[in-house]
Amino acid sequence: MLFTRAGLEQASSEVAARHSAARYAGARIVADLCCGIGGNLSALVAGRRAIAVDRDLTSLEFARHNAAVCGAADGLATVCTDVRDLALASVDAVFIDPARRAGGRRLRAGHSEPPLTWCLELASRIPAVGIKAAPGLPHELVPAGWEIEFLAVGRSLKEALLWSPALATTQRRATVLVPGAAPGPGLGPGSGAGPVPGAAAGLPSEHTLVPVPGEQVPVAAPGAFLLDPSPAITRAGLVEDLARELGAWKIDPMIAFLAADTALRTPFARTLRVLESAPWNEKQFARTLRGLGIGAADIRRRGLAGDVRQIHRRLGLQGEGSATIVITRMNGKPWGLICAAVGDGKFS
Repeated sequence: MLFTRAGLEQASSEVAARHSAARYAGARIVADLCCGIGGNLSALVAGRRAIAVDRDLTSLEFARHNAAVCGAADGLATVCTDVRDLALASVDAVFIDPARRAGGRRLRAGHSEPPLTWCLELASRIPAVGIKAAPGLPHELVPAGWEIEFLAVGRSLKEALLWSPALATTQRRATVLVPGAAPGPGLGPGSGAGPVPGAAAGLPSEHTLVPVPGEQVPVAAPGAFLLDPSPAITRAGLVEDLARELGAWKIDPMIAFLAADTALRTPFARTLRVLESAPWNEKQFARTLRGLGIGAADIRRRGLAGDVRQIHRRLGLQGEGSATIVITRMNGKPWGLICAAVGDGKFS
């Protein structure tokens, strides 16, 4: 495959591209606008005709080459032009990935070229429209009737996807792709739509969560386990929905940590075993960590100010063990937790 630096920085991964292309199952001809080097193109053209459009001729030639490498050149046409000058009468669906960099610099969230407003207006001409956006996109920029989907691969939040009313199935959605792992029966609640076809063969398993109506989630002290939700869940505003799905609770009304008394397993959160839970006091926690023989720690700070690197240095960690140190708030008060990954041989 061939890449430009800017094209590679913005291109979707193969698994993300396949996920997006699934929305166009019924489309005969899809226009891939601002196609760049073709990160989404090979998935979009599979089983249908596609028109790849970009105003940069080098990127367009790379996109055509990359589609051919992936065996997806049949049915592909390319057009070198500004997408705003293109007539779209011959297509029945559109995917657009507007540039979010200019002069080598990342544009502010919600800003792109062409502008998001232009991309959204495409739905008045072609009902089936999908827009790839930055994960930091403010929710208020998404019009009523559109769906906003936050997509994570593993624990890494990759992109936001906006789906026009013709493609939308809900208002908000969090999707997590688990690379190379098929979900087993012990995955537990929250597995959503379950695996995509082929997951058992080592392909990514796909899990989705949408709003779960119900009573307000209770707020209480941490339990034996702490759940750190996927960034896709937090960006989609579905932390309380995940809590309802799992039967968990919050430790603070404003903080995106959940608690439980059992080791819940879900693709939507990392589950940690709580070893110590107390009001945050740096010196006291340093002594506790030394007593546990913790020499390596991942510090997760949420809801409290402080330089993580400086805190790490002052803790003076010593020993062969490892842990996750959570510095947060519990019902409005500064709180700290020392946690181990579930299944860790030392603490299981």
